[in-house]
Amino acid sequence: MKTITTEKEKTNINFRLDKNLKEELDILCDEIGITVTTAFTIFAKKFVRERRLPFTVDADPFYSPKNLTRLKKSIEQLENKGGTIHEITEVLDD
Repeated sequence: MKTITTEKEKTNINFRLDKNLKEELDILCDEIGITVTTAFTIFAKKFVRERRLPFTVDADPFYSPKNLTRLKKSIEQLENKGGTIHEITEVLDD
């Protein structure tokens, strides 16, 4: 049995997105033939139905404690001892 929703039964949700992200979202939705509203409606229905995010959210490993420690150490070395500029081909040949 299909439920029919009228305009009176709908509501607006307003939120902010990074401008570039919004532009990319508009382009992608257009490429697959849906509106941004439809994309978020699909997300909301799946989220409510499954009672969980419909995708995996992973932490960016760049911000891991191990990597942050390594970055801080590298910054200290550069500030104290200076550094050497290498061409990208030199780095790739290592």
